[in-house]
Amino acid sequence: MIEIQKILVANRGEIALRIMRSAREMGLQTVAVYSEADRLSPHVRFADEAFCAGPPPSSESYLHIERVIEIALRSGAQAIHPGYGFLSENEHFARRVADAGLVFIGPSAKSIALMGNKLAAKKTAADHGVPLVPGTKDPVSDIAAGQQIARDIGYPILLKAAAGGGGKGMRIVEKEDDFPAQMERAVSEAASAFGDGSVFIEKYVSKPRHIEFQVLGDTHGNVFHLFERECSIQRRHQKVIEEAPSSVLTPQLRAEMGDAAVRIARACGYYGAGTIEFLLDEDHRFYFLEMNTRLQVEHPVTEAVTGWDLVKLQIDIARGKPLPFQQHELMLKGHAIEARVYAEDPYNQFLPDTGQLTTYRPPQGNGVRVDDGFEEGMEVPVYYDPMIAKLICHGATRGEAIARMIRAIDEYRIAGVETTLGFCKFVMQHEAFTTGNFDTHFVEKHFSPAPLPSNDRTEALLAAALALTQFREDDGASAPIAISHGSPQQKWKRNRQMRDR
Repeated sequence: MIEIQKILVANRGEIALRIMRSAREMGLQTVAVYSEADRLSPHVRFADEAFCAGPPPSSESYLHIERVIEIALRSGAQAIHPGYGFLSENEHFARRVADAGLVFIGPSAKSIALMGNKLAAKKTAADHGVPLVPGTKDPVSDIAAGQQIARDIGYPILLKAAAGGGGKGMRIVEKEDDFPAQMERAVSEAASAFGDGSVFIEKYVSKPRHIEFQVLGDTHGNVFHLFERECSIQRRHQKVIEEAPSSVLTPQLRAEMGDAAVRIARACGYYGAGTIEFLLDEDHRFYFLEMNTRLQVEHPVTEAVTGWDLVKLQIDIARGKPLPFQQHELMLKGHAIEARVYAEDPYNQFLPDTGQLTTYRPPQGNGVRVDDGFEEGMEVPVYYDPMIAKLICHGATRGEAIARMIRAIDEYRIAGVETTLGFCKFVMQHEAFTTGNFDTHFVEKHFSPAPLPSNDRTEALLAAALALTQFREDDGASAPIAISHGSPQQKWKRNRQMRDR
């Protein structure tokens, strides 16, 4: 077994803190790296040691490979956990960590390289009998050739960057006249974001659901799945709400998709934690999308419904231990939902809204978990992803998990920045979500925010309402002011105004 006594966590915020907590429970020491902007962050104080990696821009700190490795060696750490984002899916980083004599708590550089390119990943899936959305197997660069392929597939089609993700380099093309301009934009955006302008074409599925399977592999050849997560509630092709299990999968479909996920992981000799992502159409046909060769943001919902700590399993796999279970021993226990709490304004196209957290009090209670990396008074910096926290609620049933999530959102107190909390409550209360009848177009179909009054106007309205209440009490009136409950969206607007006071 490989000896690991000290782990450097090459990340920041909530995921760094979450990894460190599991490591501490295992009796391991932790090392934090931080940028100058994160000097006072909780993960820095929690770690046994902390080292400044550089200025605030991630390219000069969290993404600086040589500096991160130099800190690991200087601190005496034997291993590096990359978390998610930053260097977690960088094959050069994984290889450089190994070359430095350190353990990379993740898959091999070879697996990262193979599955990091969407075209190579799709070929691997197809070679092992996993269905794909109809489309190209090779990159397309010629517009005329691309137009012919699109005609053969049939519009609408989707242009997607061969490297990367997060919705970058992705364009929906509804008709042939739009193809040239949209392809130029997709190629340009992909080249700018990933240094690779390759794009491929696939059929656009009009009412898709996004279902992903958590896989784990060890260095002894074992590969298992820990069931699925439903990730269909998205904005800008990025997830906001995740849950496990999916409300739409039958036991038979779950088994088929889980088996396909395991086949893909085996095909690339995978070890560590990873995720196989599928598209599910309205006829319940599934298609392979991609593989994420890292821990996912939404991993806590899988932990809630299986009882397994994925970070501890990652560390034990890196030590050379076999997985402590077989596939038939894994069972789903209840239902879990995660809401990502972003410093974003849903009323302004979900644009980031950074600033100081003048109030920050997370909810508590049975079945509620909050993974965060902020405290009251801290600044949400402009340099990084604006996620403040992940709110995870677990219940015996999906209905109980939804009710618990609504209660927890109501208890959350955040002021100083706009957040996605109110939007998440809107989702929880919407009939499409509660009935399970939704897809990745939920936001476009059901959410059309109207402008709200300014903060000054809102404060004036609230002050007037309070004054009227006091006047009626002083005047002996017994009837309270009526409050209309209205639609879920109207409730959200009212609650949003009240929460920030």
